[in-house]
Amino acid sequence: MIIDYLGVKEINGSLIVLDGIKNASYEEIVDINLDNGTSRRGRIVQIDGERIVVEVFEGTRSISLNNTKTRLLGRPMEMPLSPEILGRVFNGAGKPIDGLGDIFPHKRMNINGTPINPVSRTYPHNFINTGISTIDTLITLIRGQKLPIFSGSGMRHNELAVQIIRQAKLSDDEQQNFCVVFAAMGVKNDVAEYFRKSFEDSGVLQKVVMFLNLSNDPIIERTLTPRCALTAAEYLAFEMDMHVLVIMTDITSYAEAVREFSSSKGEIPSRKGYPGYLYSDLASLYERAGMIKGHKGSVTQIPILTMPNDDITHPVPDLTGYITEGQIVLDRSLEGQGIYPPVGVLPSLSRLMKDGIGEGFTREDHAPLANQLFAAYAKVMDARLLASVIGEDELSAIDKKYLQFGREFESVFVNQGLTDNRSINDSLNLGWKLISLLPRSELDRIDDALLDKYYVNNDCE
Repeated sequence: MIIDYLGVKEINGSLIVLDGIKNASYEEIVDINLDNGTSRRGRIVQIDGERIVVEVFEGTRSISLNNTKTRLLGRPMEMPLSPEILGRVFNGAGKPIDGLGDIFPHKRMNINGTPINPVSRTYPHNFINTGISTIDTLITLIRGQKLPIFSGSGMRHNELAVQIIRQAKLSDDEQQNFCVVFAAMGVKNDVAEYFRKSFEDSGVLQKVVMFLNLSNDPIIERTLTPRCALTAAEYLAFEMDMHVLVIMTDITSYAEAVREFSSSKGEIPSRKGYPGYLYSDLASLYERAGMIKGHKGSVTQIPILTMPNDDITHPVPDLTGYITEGQIVLDRSLEGQGIYPPVGVLPSLSRLMKDGIGEGFTREDHAPLANQLFAAYAKVMDARLLASVIGEDELSAIDKKYLQFGREFESVFVNQGLTDNRSINDSLNLGWKLISLLPRSELDRIDDALLDKYYVNNDCE
């Protein structure tokens, strides 16, 4: 039996409160019909006996306390899905905004996802080639991994996201089953247009599913955007057997929307005003990455978040670091030198990297070379610190060698153009060319057999 409830008890921001509601369920979708003939959609976010709190996706403006009719639909929010979502553009709530019409669904799925039994997960191994030397060589992205990018306000993380989407690829025999789900939250119109035009111009749009939540869209929609995107990714991965790379920017905008929504519900705030359940809320997004036994597809996540005041101890990057399997940290000082992408090598890591590189995956010298590059660059930082105290002229000959290596490493290896797509072999060979600037006696992380095979005695230009 369908029941319409007349009237609203209370309106608070994007929330409405109704009394006398029976048999309601948490996360249930409701239709809200206004007295001017328009309708809106909402979901139940709190239940207290027969009193419910509904968040209205389109906002509560023009909603009347007396004449509003509310109908419970008896189901959670679902997204219509079919193979034709590839190449389409949706808003943050999963509605098409590209003018190509509605999706004719093969299936509807709950946007909140289904918890994955840890026992049914498959351990990630194969790597994804991004074409970016620092990531592929030193912070390798593994299929099924969640590897966030920690950036700062105004840095070039948007360009990096576009480049990864344009260049990311699997092995040749699996490339046709590879696609990207891109979700932008709280971005300005010009940024949204930049993403859309970049994908169109590079010809990858037909392999991309875009979800765009603009800065002037309701914040409630912003809390739905990553869930809609991950639902689309799960459908493509576990129903269509595709390998899906999910890139979400900006997770900080999402967290701020959660904070604002929590405040409007009157919940007790925690650090920096964020709700105490922010950790579990972020985990409900990040833990939807992975591979499942019996399914050929995979979901790999690269969430991008901006650190307020470049503070890596801020709650959003701090909690993200606990949940995910590493991080790629962008360095503002490198960006100030004109280096792109400004990846800070030393604070970055990939915890699953060791299981997806080496012989049979990339090349047998990958792991020892990466360890040696890390160690050498750490000594560069020490030499620079010493030079700032006593002057570069007073340094030992070996410290001067490290300074030379550091300059070449940043300008040749870390720095590459927006369209520079390097294969893993190109990146590894470049790494050997740079590490060979140092005396062979300094390379204590690589065995003699690999040194005999790859060590070269020429200088970088």
